[in-house]
Amino acid sequence: MRIGEVAQRAGVSVRALRYYEEQDLLQASRSPGGHRHYPDTAVGRVQLIQQLYAAGLPSRVVRQVLPCVDSGEAPPKLLDQLEAERVRVEQRITDLLTVRDRLDGVIANTRNPSAECFHGQ
Repeated sequence: MRIGEVAQRAGVSVRALRYYEEQDLLQASRSPGGHRHYPDTAVGRVQLIQQLYAAGLPSRVVRQVLPCVDSGEAPPKLLDQLEAERVRVEQRITDLLTVRDRLDGVIANTRNPSAECFHGQ
């Protein structure tokens, strides 16, 4: 698959794919003309990289995690680090749910204001 096709299917920019290569997160072979060619698995790999970044993991950790995803095993030190990241992600989820609930309250009050909301009018 060529770089433009992977980018389109994965929903990322070509620039992002080049960055992933620079960070050793994604590999491509080269044609005699120098064009990048990715395996069919590249789209799923890019989506996983995007998810790991969205979870807040830096490139160096993503680089360590990807082989573990492939093998299904992680060294104890990395496993400890991933468990700590999971705790951090859980806290972010809790915080986001709290914000969502507050927004729901504002939306509900705005759509169905109580008499107190009209105190200045």
